[in-house]
Amino acid sequence: MNDQPPTQPTITRRRVLGGLAASVAGPLIIPSRLLGKDAPSNKITLGFIGMGLQGISRNLASFNNQADAVTLAVCDVRKSAAHKAKNIVDQHHDNRDCFASSDFREIIDRDDIDAIVISTPDHWHVPLSMAALKAGKDVFCEKPTLTITEGRRLVEEVTRRKAVFQWGIEDRSLIKYHRLAGWARSGMLGTLKSIHVVLPRKRSYPREEPAPVPEDLDWNLWLGPAPFHPYTPRRAEPQHWRMISDYSGGTITDWGSHLIDTAQVGAGMENSGPIEVVGSAVIPDSESSESSVPLDLKLRYHYPNDVEMFVTNGEVDIKFVGAEGWARCKGWNGQWSASDHEMLRRDIFAPEAGYWSRPPIEHRDFLDAVKSRGKPAYHVEAGHRLATALHLGHLAARSGRTIGWNPDIESFSDDDTESAKSFIYHRPSRDWSS
Repeated sequence: MNDQPPTQPTITRRRVLGGLAASVAGPLIIPSRLLGKDAPSNKITLGFIGMGLQGISRNLASFNNQADAVTLAVCDVRKSAAHKAKNIVDQHHDNRDCFASSDFREIIDRDDIDAIVISTPDHWHVPLSMAALKAGKDVFCEKPTLTITEGRRLVEEVTRRKAVFQWGIEDRSLIKYHRLAGWARSGMLGTLKSIHVVLPRKRSYPREEPAPVPEDLDWNLWLGPAPFHPYTPRRAEPQHWRMISDYSGGTITDWGSHLIDTAQVGAGMENSGPIEVVGSAVIPDSESSESSVPLDLKLRYHYPNDVEMFVTNGEVDIKFVGAEGWARCKGWNGQWSASDHEMLRRDIFAPEAGYWSRPPIEHRDFLDAVKSRGKPAYHVEAGHRLATALHLGHLAARSGRTIGWNPDIESFSDDDTESAKSFIYHRPSRDWSS
């Protein structure tokens, strides 16, 4: 059963600004509690959808550390997860005001919420973001998209509404990846020749028999637009759903969202994309495995500036190789090394590299953008361009074909195959709303 909203509504930025606008015709006397940096008009009110590990431990925890963020509502298709998040928020704000629900529509429809934070499985990212945008909210959403076309439609919606949108990726604010990309981008390695990215190696999961849906879980809402599938115990677990193509693209779209973004930024290709991707992978046997995403990747990307990127599976690593040297970070946010050790101390890049200063943590970056109405580091176009490269890699690995792509017009060089079309257009969507 959902908690009811508090009988005494929390004073929020929207209510204060709306009330002030309505009162300008008469004498304006503002109580001292509504002034200063802690005034409600300076607070950003948030609603959270998806309260799993990433939703609570990363996103809720980080926004709770920002003095100008106030969480008003939380949602998860697991009632226990929603109530766990509510308890955390209530303890943080020292009240019992946080509203908990298992239906995202009860969060998005609230007019006292400024921004929605989405931490769901991948197949829900864009549908929920679009719903939030249409309700007039700004959006912070976990990565990535599920298809190329839905990513472009999301960009168009954000642009049309002049909304603030940030993808939940931290790498551009991590000093090691920021500098690594900067060294490559600004010519410290000489002309960049190649990038070598190693993503974690994952395994497939054996088939499970259908089981009764737990009373705690709304399985219909978990599936949402994805094709219907009977509930199986592991299917809704993060390390499992990521391995099923109805919900995600596997390692290439998960870890690739981190390391391949750094690669493209270092190559100066973050606003463009590859022109060719070729590769291979192991596709799990559908008779014995529920997993359906490519495993054991061997991919080669070719970019318009003639840089090549090689993507494999193993121990996490990224290495830039130029005509005059190399630099790498081995392990996740791990050990730096370079052909010239003096490079590791350099944090100023050539102005002509067009590189931006390292932003704060992504949650702070988002709140600052909401206030300024500017662009955060991982703005909607940046995430779409990144996800496009990841989807192209998925398609090349799955098909074993050479995939030609024109990043200027976002079109396949040869788009007459059904496998290519599945990555252009939305995959079939079922009616879940009833």
